[in-house]
Amino acid sequence: MNEIVNQPAPPAITHAAPSRLRGLLAGFGAGLLGGVAGAALIVSGLLPIGHGTGDKAIHDYIMAHPEILPEAMDVLRQREAEAQIGQVRQLVEAPFPGSVLGNPNGHKVLVEFMDYACGYCRKSEADIIALTAADPDLKVVIRQLPILSPGSRVAAAMGLAAAKQGKFPAFHHAMYAQERPDETGIQAAAKAAGLDMARAKQDAESEPVKTEIATNLELTKQLGINSTPTFLANGHLLLGAVGKDALKKGLETPKG
Repeated sequence: MNEIVNQPAPPAITHAAPSRLRGLLAGFGAGLLGGVAGAALIVSGLLPIGHGTGDKAIHDYIMAHPEILPEAMDVLRQREAEAQIGQVRQLVEAPFPGSVLGNPNGHKVLVEFMDYACGYCRKSEADIIALTAADPDLKVVIRQLPILSPGSRVAAAMGLAAAKQGKFPAFHHAMYAQERPDETGIQAAAKAAGLDMARAKQDAESEPVKTEIATNLELTKQLGINSTPTFLANGHLLLGAVGKDALKKGLETPKG
C-alpha cells in the first residue's frame, strides 16, 4: 500500500462520501464475518507450527484448546479490517474541517474514532495530550462515532459545530471534564470553549455535520468496527485504550 504522508491532504468528506464508501467497501462486510476457524487460527498465528493444517489437525487442536478460538477470530477480523481500511485510508485520515488535535498540518497522522460517553476514550485523552506535546509533527484526526448513548450524538454534533468555529480542541477537552454527555454537560463544555451558541446550534443541525456523523457510522459498520476508541496509527488498526506506548509504536512502525 502506498504511504500518504508528506502528500497534500485529500478533500474533506462531502455529502457524496457515503456512496463513495459504499463503492469502495462493497463486499467487505461479508469478508469480515466470513472465514472458518482453521483459517483464523492459521492467519492469526495461533496454530503452532508442526500441528499441520489439515481438517483433523485443526479440529484436534481446537478441541484441546477451545479458549484460543475467540482470540483467533478477533485477530483475523482485525487484520482483515486493517487491510480493508487501507483502501479508504485517505478518506479516513481527512478530517472534518477543524476536528483536529495537535498540529493541523502535521505529517504524522493518528485517527481516533471516539464517543464522548466512552470511559475508555476519556482514559485515552491523557495519552493523546502526551503524544501531541511530545511530537510537534503529529496530527490527531478525531472522528465522531456516537454509538453509546442518546447524548453521544448531540455531543458529537456540538463538537463538529465547535470545529466549524475553530474551537474544537477547547470543546473536546472541556467535554471530557464533564461527567457525561447530557444537556448540562454539553452546555457547560460549549460555554467553557467560548462558542457562539446561536451559531453552534445552527451548525449542529447542518447537513455537513449530519453527513460527517452518518459517514463515520457507515464506514465503521462496513469495516466491522463497533467499539470506541478505535485508532488508526500510520495504517495500523488499534482497538481500545491501548496506551501511549502502543500508539507511538504504531505511528513509528512502517506499514508493510
